Amino acid sequence: MRSLLVRGLREEGYEAQGYATGSELLRRLAETVADLFVIDIGLPDTDGRDVCQAIRAQGIASPVLFLTARDSLSDRLSGFHVGGDDYLSKPFAFAELLARVEALLRRGGVERSVEAGGLILDPAKHAVTCGDVTAPLTPTEFRLLAKLAASPGEAIRRRALIETGWPHGAVVYDNTLDAYIARLRRKVCALPGAPQIVTVRGVGYSLQ
Repeated sequence: MRSLLVRGLREEGYEAQGYATGSELLRRLAETVADLFVIDIGLPDTDGRDVCQAIRAQGIASPVLFLTARDSLSDRLSGFHVGGDDYLSKPFAFAELLARVEALLRRGGVERSVEAGGLILDPAKHAVTCGDVTAPLTPTEFRLLAKLAASPGEAIRRRALIETGWPHGAVVYDNTLDAYIARLRRKVCALPGAPQIVTVRGVGYSLQ
């Protein structure tokens, strides 16, 4: 399917490139500026939603169109919560994908900012690296840190963090989020020179 999509987009005049895994795509981000990403959620090495979060954590705001065989409400909402812009369920017609791509490109664009204090998030390994030190993360910790890293210096509300970290409809108590943030804070603190997770009273948390 990847090769068919790449060929079809090229025939429509787009400069398209396909990658087999999320890790391969993330390795190539520094080499090229993409106007749009089409990401399959069911990648061989990771969840496409984690790849989207890693892209957002690097300050890349290019639109993301998710492809997936899963079409439940919770799956669709989780895709939007991690920074996705549109959602197309398999099987789909190429004409519909093309229409969605064109619509996203009309309303979107590429914006880049500096990395959040040098943090590099790896969704395939569920790990964060700063300098030469790497810390492993649980999937929930990864999603929470990616959400914070996508908007460094900004206060992220507790509700937004819960919506990103847990499936839609999950019962998550305040102290559950606080416990995850406390563990995540200890891991990030152990990385030399890494930004810190700061509590914003009455709002949520911020990566500074």
